[in-house]
Amino acid sequence: MEQHAFKVIAHMESDFSSKFGVPRQSGLVPELRSRIVFEPEFRSVDALRGIEGFSHLWLIWQFSLAVREDGWSPTVRPPRLGGNTRMGVFATRSPFRPNPLGLSCVKLEAVDFKTPDAPSLIVSGADLVDGTPIYDIKPYVPYADAHPEALGGFASVRPEALEVDIPAELLALVPEERREALGGVLAQDPRPRYQNEPERVYGMGFAGLEVRFRVDGSKLTVVEISHAK
Repeated sequence: MEQHAFKVIAHMESDFSSKFGVPRQSGLVPELRSRIVFEPEFRSVDALRGIEGFSHLWLIWQFSLAVREDGWSPTVRPPRLGGNTRMGVFATRSPFRPNPLGLSCVKLEAVDFKTPDAPSLIVSGADLVDGTPIYDIKPYVPYADAHPEALGGFASVRPEALEVDIPAELLALVPEERREALGGVLAQDPRPRYQNEPERVYGMGFAGLEVRFRVDGSKLTVVEISHAK
């Protein structure tokens, strides 16, 4: 079988230490801020010349926490459908693919030239775990990439956001610049779609914190926030 080798050009720095809690699609939580740090070989000001003229970027990256050595399956169970219905892998965005590649559209907030590992890119709305390898970055071109008439298949309707209740004494433990993003992440309902147990407590790592919460109906309540060990 024909094979090709690709170089990792950068890694993502984000507030997510694990897959649980990461938005299911890019752009769902625009308050999230992340940083793209280039590998030394690609850490070039010239390589970014002109990038500031684009508001959004495409990232091509690896599902590094979902790499399987035992082959692939032509069908998968999308969480969106409750985890019970099988769909063709190429009709989904499942991480379990012949090649574990992800595609995300993020907003470019700034190009940082001041840090020791500069230049780096500050982006918002990403759905990547901290440390995710990035293979390529391409500009988003509105006239070519936007298709308002496109059909969304079984993912046509955006899921309803949850009401999020974070008690003031717990919210005070979250850095102020991370609070809005945390609320946005929780509102997307990080739970697996097939779980609906009001008494169950879930835990999510975010920005060096462990956030524990319950969900009852359409309301999510944070019950504990502590520093991650």
